[in-house]
Amino acid sequence: MEYLVLATSLRTDSHSRILARHVTEAYAQRGGQVAFVDLRNYPLPLCDGGPAYDDPGVAALSALIAEARVVTLAVPIYNYDVNAAAKNLVELTGPAWAGRIVAFLCAAGGQRSYMSVLGLANSLMLDFRALIVPRFVYATKADFQDGQLISPEIAARVDELAETSMRLRYV
Repeated sequence: MEYLVLATSLRTDSHSRILARHVTEAYAQRGGQVAFVDLRNYPLPLCDGGPAYDDPGVAALSALIAEARVVTLAVPIYNYDVNAAAKNLVELTGPAWAGRIVAFLCAAGGQRSYMSVLGLANSLMLDFRALIVPRFVYATKADFQDGQLISPEIAARVDELAETSMRLRYV
């Protein structure tokens, strides 16, 4: 598996998961070997700097992340930051991110948090030398209706993100 898409929202009606499904399809349509992972299926412990690292879910996700060339994180934005589940995932699986290419899909309630992913991106770059795709998708609640992505602009940006991340190579 070359492409891993991680839907990190724990909400049932998640907009970021809708984006994750779209990018998964975009990778597959372009011939990519892609896996979709819903974090709801991996009830992870909170990172405690100790025993949490031994959790079987942590080991499984670490292996998937380490195997992928490109990891696309679909994250909801809460309080001007990515959700705690995404940050916890990175804390628990840290070394697996080394040398990965990482792309971001963000879903937020409004337009004011568009730079909120930068803290996590910086951590991945500085701590694990991950290569961050220099464009990310940022969608708001206005881009969704009845559990569907309705914005042609956002759909085009998801496709563009897939194309860009498929072309990148980590040197």
